[in-house]
Amino acid sequence: MSRVVFYFTVALAALVALFVSAMNVGRVDVELAFLRIATPLGLALVVAFVAGLVAGLIWRVYWVAELLNERGRLRRALRLAEQRARAAAATGENAG
Repeated sequence: MSRVVFYFTVALAALVALFVSAMNVGRVDVELAFLRIATPLGLALVVAFVAGLVAGLIWRVYWVAELLNERGRLRRALRLAEQRARAAAATGENAG
């Protein structure tokens, strides 16, 4: 079911991008650091939107990777604490 929703969303986004490109036929100059491009306004809007999505996706992947790293560190710390608690309990039973 989630794949169907994903494909539907992608198709809808493509149709919206096509609609935006068709409705904004005026030309705009895009100045980058080293070149100037004359492009239709709709295409410039779609490219800017996609660039923002990609940048957000990269940031989110980095954030999730940090969370997974922290989770691993906490699991290792928990295992160590459990081992120390077992060792303390075993030495306490032997001493008593």
